[in-house]
Amino acid sequence: MRVDLVDPSAYTPPYDHALAAALARQGAQVRLLTSRFVYGSVPAPEGYELRRSFYRHARGAPASRIRLALKLAEHVPDMLRLRRIARETDIVHFQWLAVQALDMHLLPDRPLVLTAHDLLPREPRPGQLRAQRQLYDRVQAVVVHSDYGRRTLVQGLGIDAAKVHVIHHGAFDHLTRLPRERPLPPGLQGVAPRRPVVLSFGLIRPYKGIEDLLEAWHGITDADLWIVGRSRMDLASLRERAPAGVRFLPRFVADDELPAFFRRADVVVLPYVQAERFDFSGVLATALAFGKAIVLTDVGGFSEVAEAGAARLVPSHDPDRLRGALEELIGDPAERERLGQAARTAVQQRYSWDAAARKTLELYGTIRRA
Repeated sequence: MRVDLVDPSAYTPPYDHALAAALARQGAQVRLLTSRFVYGSVPAPEGYELRRSFYRHARGAPASRIRLALKLAEHVPDMLRLRRIARETDIVHFQWLAVQALDMHLLPDRPLVLTAHDLLPREPRPGQLRAQRQLYDRVQAVVVHSDYGRRTLVQGLGIDAAKVHVIHHGAFDHLTRLPRERPLPPGLQGVAPRRPVVLSFGLIRPYKGIEDLLEAWHGITDADLWIVGRSRMDLASLRERAPAGVRFLPRFVADDELPAFFRRADVVVLPYVQAERFDFSGVLATALAFGKAIVLTDVGGFSEVAEAGAARLVPSHDPDRLRGALEELIGDPAERERLGQAARTAVQQRYSWDAAARKTLELYGTIRRA
């Protein structure tokens, strides 16, 4: 089967790579059509073809106005080129479509699948929610990563239940076997090597719950908290209120330096606070792959990971309960090991990329027969 995976803006290179490689291992002929990832390196293709066919002339700093303007100018021609390229494929599987109002009219005339990484727009602009719903109606199938995601689209948006399919997000285990790993940055190397480290990782945005995490950290004195990732919000007030033992590293972390943070972490915490648009998390997929003890708030599909025994779940917006869970794991190495083993088991079963690829190919076959 010939499959085109499409991520025009390269929003999720690790996901794109893992799914493309897994589909190729199952015998599919896969092309990944995307653009250059401007923040760092991306995984080398494993059994699939990589084409950087979008936004080839975009220049400027990441997320700058000039770069966004140039990308928008290229978007329609690039989507029209995709229509021509896709004539030779069996399935076109979009990972992201960022300009829904335009994209509705530019989709290839082929069987179409869309993965709903964001169930709803993150910061919806006027008309964006309607455009996203119309996009869901336009494709033959929508992939979500949890039963929560399916309920949100079917019951909340009224999307046809027959076209919404749960295929679990695989764990990013390729990050555990990179050919080269960089050490921790100098500011974190050798910091209290015998003290437990709690890691909050990933793009820092308001819904990530960093304020609740810092409030929960008050009173915890026998561990360090690392908040690591590129920031999309003002951190000045958070830094001022941060208690002792908190270290910020607000920058993008490339794949080859990511393992050092997760190998050093004793606990990974995801204290997210918003659930309406949220389904799963690449940070969670990484923590599972590294077999970490994980603390999650009850948002999106996180409860399903906890139900599998692979994480500790606490209510969202409840710093006291969050503090209690962190204190318990900081003081109990045996429980951390038990949760880590449960995470590794979940990776081999529910959150396996090969399992995800088999279900995805079954979905493709059903669409083609229809």
